Amino acid sequence: MKTNMTTDNSICHNNTDLKCYYAITYTFILVPGLIGNVLALWVFYGYMRETKRAVIFMINLAIADLAQILSLPLRIFYYLSGTWHFGGGLCMFCFYLKYVNMYASIYFLVCISVRRFLFLMYPFRFSDCKRIYDIYISIIGWIVVCIGCLPFPLLRQNETNMSNCFVDLPVKDIDLPLSIAMMTLGELFGFVTPLLIILYCSWKTILSLKEKNSVSHDLGEKKKALKMILTCAVVFLICFAPYHISFPLDFFVKTKKIEDQHAQNVITVFHAVALCLASLNSCVDPVIYYFTTDEFRRRLSRQDLQDSMQLCNKGYAKKAPQSCVEG
Repeated sequence: MKTNMTTDNSICHNNTDLKCYYAITYTFILVPGLIGNVLALWVFYGYMRETKRAVIFMINLAIADLAQILSLPLRIFYYLSGTWHFGGGLCMFCFYLKYVNMYASIYFLVCISVRRFLFLMYPFRFSDCKRIYDIYISIIGWIVVCIGCLPFPLLRQNETNMSNCFVDLPVKDIDLPLSIAMMTLGELFGFVTPLLIILYCSWKTILSLKEKNSVSHDLGEKKKALKMILTCAVVFLICFAPYHISFPLDFFVKTKKIEDQHAQNVITVFHAVALCLASLNSCVDPVIYYFTTDEFRRRLSRQDLQDSMQLCNKGYAKKAPQSCVEG
């Protein structure tokens, strides 16, 4: 009896520490993530007509990140107060939004890598590629991601008068073979396949740099493309690999398939770190845009910012918003 009480107290203490960890981490992500993604959307809209280099995919990636960022205040409030006050529907929506953001980010990081790779390797074939195709690809991606993420909230128990949310939501009891099949499909199509595509694009780009018949202009373009693709790969591995390692283990802990107490504690802590790394993606993506996109840096230069502000002021004075939009 004494041992059980000690174990229960240890679990409660660990849960409290983890909630504080979530609250602190999400607080640090909130402000820079909000500023960075709003700024990214402004920049992309400004030079959308100037380039075809995956700008539509970058806009969608920023929208996905911003959607999750806007849900962080509710998460922070819950982890600080310990009680959910906003109803089951909003809880499940915010819970669902987390996974939509993660897999939409994975999808659009792959699209950005593939688009840069295709422009580099097959410039004549894809230089005249219409932007409407990227819009169609983005729409299809959102539909697939939204449908594919439905099992995450559907596998959680939604109580009428719920006071728990997010990581504290209980998992429904399902058969072990079915759960293994679902997780295998999720890991295969949500992580392994996108990772292989990005690694393939990186590998082929590296090989193209070693070609002796490349002119200096082509070499510079290849280096820029490689920098973006490799950056996408690094962000992909840092932000999403830990989660896809911890997710099946955490699921088995929550469904009581793993009963060892020490293993449960280790997996729970590892899963908490992995979740926060996945959320960190919303903060890191604007950094990708800045360091891998010349147009992004130019648009954020002091002179361009001053020109944009002057155009906006003139447009406001003349009551002509269109001049501000085109700045």
